[in-house]
Amino acid sequence: MQVILAKHAGFCFGVKKALAMAEEAAQNYEQPIYSLGPLIHNQQVVKDLESKGVLVANGVGDVPEGVLVIRSHGVSPEVLKEAEDKGLTLVDATCPFVKKAQQAARKLNEEGYQVVVVGDRNHPEVAGIVGWTNNRAIVVESPAEALNLPIYEKIGVVAQTTQPVSNFNLVVEVLKGKAKEVEAQNTICHATGDHQNAAVELARQVDVMLVIGGANSANTLKLARLCRDTGVPTYHIETAQDIQCRWFDNLNKIGITAGASTPDWIIEEVKNKMTELKDNNSEENKVGEGGPVEENREATKAEEANQDFKDMAEALQVMDVRRGDVVTGTVVKVSDDEVLVDIGAKCEGVVPVRELSCCLVTVPKDYIKEGDKVEVVVLRVEDIEGRIIVSKQKADARKAMVGLKEAYEQGQLVKGKVTEVVKGGLLVDLGVRAFVPASLVDRGYVEHLEQLVGQTIEAKIIEYNQEKGRVVLSRKVVVEEEAKRLKAETMANLQEGQMRKGIVRRLTNFGAFIDLGGIDGLLHVSEMAWHRVNHPSEVVKVGDEVEVMILKVENGGERISLGLKQVIPSPWTIAAEKYKPGSVVKGNVVRIAPFGAFVELEPGLDGLIHLSQLSDRRVAKADDVVSVGQEVQVKVLDVKEEEHRISLSLKDVAKDEEAKEASELLTQQTEEPKVTIGDAVGTALADAAAPVEEAEETAADTDSEEK
Repeated sequence: MQVILAKHAGFCFGVKKALAMAEEAAQNYEQPIYSLGPLIHNQQVVKDLESKGVLVANGVGDVPEGVLVIRSHGVSPEVLKEAEDKGLTLVDATCPFVKKAQQAARKLNEEGYQVVVVGDRNHPEVAGIVGWTNNRAIVVESPAEALNLPIYEKIGVVAQTTQPVSNFNLVVEVLKGKAKEVEAQNTICHATGDHQNAAVELARQVDVMLVIGGANSANTLKLARLCRDTGVPTYHIETAQDIQCRWFDNLNKIGITAGASTPDWIIEEVKNKMTELKDNNSEENKVGEGGPVEENREATKAEEANQDFKDMAEALQVMDVRRGDVVTGTVVKVSDDEVLVDIGAKCEGVVPVRELSCCLVTVPKDYIKEGDKVEVVVLRVEDIEGRIIVSKQKADARKAMVGLKEAYEQGQLVKGKVTEVVKGGLLVDLGVRAFVPASLVDRGYVEHLEQLVGQTIEAKIIEYNQEKGRVVLSRKVVVEEEAKRLKAETMANLQEGQMRKGIVRRLTNFGAFIDLGGIDGLLHVSEMAWHRVNHPSEVVKVGDEVEVMILKVENGGERISLGLKQVIPSPWTIAAEKYKPGSVVKGNVVRIAPFGAFVELEPGLDGLIHLSQLSDRRVAKADDVVSVGQEVQVKVLDVKEEEHRISLSLKDVAKDEEAKEASELLTQQTEEPKVTIGDAVGTALADAAAPVEEAEETAADTDSEEK
């Protein structure tokens, strides 16, 4: 029998620091020493501390006086203030990683985020973190709980320091669909990750795992669960006395790990106990729970145990399955962390959620349904608990790799769903996890790879390694080949004057590039509309489908000029009908010229107010009367559709208004007004002089224009 201790096991830095500070306080202070709750979740260590004078208090109110040690789990600001108000001496042994989580939660809360803590809501560390958000934080333990949260504007995520990284990442993925902005801060202690990774790695190499730690220790319970998820029989013990020798019958490799609250001396006791068992096995003595016993008695026990197992197997109708076998079954139950598959016996196969697919599965019920027929690979048969651990992912991978090898060798294209954006590219589900480098996603640079997640893409395998299970894809090859085909097809049918539909691919200051089908054409800003366009974004945006006219095809199709305004009716075609001479209309002054002001009546349709038509008085400059951007009422004098000219008058509108007012005044008078000879002669002379003066001004303006 070989006994292997995990690379990382036992006390972490935070726990060691807390114990050292508590023991130092017991030595340096003459006052009573209390820890706020058990300093760590290990009964043996707590009893040892009591013998050194460090007592356990359940709350600040239970401490009459003296020194209060804040354990590594940390507490809320309210608890610290309560202790200070009571006059207690504080020894803060909060783990640095826990403090980091507390401060991160506080800052996110102050910045307006709805804080979500991923962890065990009943754990004191989580309660403390929530306290640093003014108790506004929400605690979720799993992706399924995260799915039930409402929609928020902003979500900030932190983690209990002992959380598995995989669970934290799954929850974050779910929360990304619950808010416009998600700020995730991984506050998991690296020591916790080291413990968990080392334990899982060791579990995959041994026949059975022993996990040492307090029965109420959260990090130890997680270690045990992670080890069980690998399919290996796992036993959670507190001390060497909990070991049962029958666990190791006929087994060769035993793995040992320990939670962060387990002292070295307890780990050493377990190792010594296992060494004794190993020595007894080497002497070919069977070891029972009470130690070495007589051979015939143990033989009887072994025979009885063997018979019991046979009876159990017969009762369960267990198939003759071995590790590595591929079997077909029916899904009978789907939960948040595992799937049960009926493989033809009363003992269902258990598929841990991590063994469902090669890619991330956040919600198993969305991925697989009860009644589905699936193939699974047997990872391990647990004789004692009667559970068979199986993997759908490995069965899918075996089948997929055969087909992918053929596709790779023959240069065939494959299709798969994009599941995730990772550093440097995309992950695609092909039954195995395939990788598409960012540079091989499209013909050009793709700024937002996230837009492809959930889409099914077609790609070519450019690297295949069956031993490593490595498959690298290129979508760019497929896109380029399709572009070449479309370009040839488009060029064969492209003609000047033709109307074509295309997609806006890119905007510049001078125009927009339109994809006509494998080939791009330029829609210049001057050809976008009948009116002046300052920037292409005023008319089109990327992704728009537009109909354009082919204006020119040059350099064998390398340069194509397009027009958009040509497919839109010119406003001049109905100008004469819409703007009748004598009608009064509104417009905006858009440009001042030496000879007058141009007024926009509608986009693409401008009229001219000549200097002579701006006012009754002589006008030297148009901006003495009007300004650019001013809204004016003008009378239409003349429309020359063929010449694209409309003549307008501002003074005629003013005259009409004056005449109207005069008429209204006359009707209100009770007797006829008396007209003097001077009034009559003066008016007649003014009317006779006006045409002459206007003719002179018009001739002078016309002469100025010609010059």
